[in-house]
Amino acid sequence: MRQSESEQIDYIAGLPKAELHLHIEGTLEPELMFRLARKNEVELPYDSVETLRAAYDFPDPQGFLDLYYGGMAVLHEAQDFYDLTHAYLQRARAENIRHAEIFFDPQGHTRRGVPFEVVMEGITGGLADGVRDLGVTSRLIMCFLRDLSAEDAMATLETALPYRDDIIAVGLDSAEAGNPPAKFRDVFARARSEGFLTVAHAGEEGPAGYVTEALDALGVSRIDHGVRAMEDPAVVDRLAQEGIPLTVCPLSNVRLKVFEDMAAHSFKAMRDAGLFVTVNSDDPAYFGSYINDNYRTLRVAFEFTDADLANLARNSFRASFLDDAQKQMYLQEVDTYNT
Repeated sequence: MRQSESEQIDYIAGLPKAELHLHIEGTLEPELMFRLARKNEVELPYDSVETLRAAYDFPDPQGFLDLYYGGMAVLHEAQDFYDLTHAYLQRARAENIRHAEIFFDPQGHTRRGVPFEVVMEGITGGLADGVRDLGVTSRLIMCFLRDLSAEDAMATLETALPYRDDIIAVGLDSAEAGNPPAKFRDVFARARSEGFLTVAHAGEEGPAGYVTEALDALGVSRIDHGVRAMEDPAVVDRLAQEGIPLTVCPLSNVRLKVFEDMAAHSFKAMRDAGLFVTVNSDDPAYFGSYINDNYRTLRVAFEFTDADLANLARNSFRASFLDDAQKQMYLQEVDTYNT
């Protein structure tokens, strides 16, 4: 029997899932931004929540980044980072995200005078309370801004070493064009030697070759985005053969004009080619779409069935940095939900 639209929405809402590509600074909703701006006496170039939200029409990834970094200016104190983190985790729990692996951009804060330890205190406090109060487990991934120097990234890594128990991995984000992964080869080698796992944004606005470069030069275990890998059959073959997880953010890609619309998105082709794809929201406050919106849009655009969506949810747990016992616990939740 064909499901009604409300039944399809209810299925996605209840589906246990993990989110593996989520920038905590990208969850800064306009209402919280204005509240923190008033508290910290930061003047925003917008006179209301409505005018700010209306500005979220980005011509390209750089247009988004300009606003994204501007929004960070309201984050000053540990409590600000706590409030930001806890607000996301409340939304995550409402969407039945059982586990989240969260990026943060310390250089975006330290370069404006916010100490690293302030950022960590707020975020880790929010994550700890997310487990206790909401039952959402999490892992924290520190990203380097690729449009800054490798020396700056190395200094940030050094600052982070006392927090190795709180940070599971390092990543690479921000403006991809003209900033190839190999620029950070030594930084990632040092991070791996210190016991960090590694991931990297590659193949979003950058070419398919950046995906290969991230694997070879940075030794990453996961590729964030990776949608342009489909432009090179050799890269597709390698990703499929090695089972490299790809943390795809469909609606983000459309909002940032990587694809003209969802029908043009490579997600289904990636899945059909045997790639290890997962569904994520990226910077949901700026794109107006959290993870369930992405699942719903994929269902409509590509006529995905409940079974298709359940397999994507299973992928999200399999691709996570949880240990095997924790993965099995969550995979059992998916299986139980689908019986």
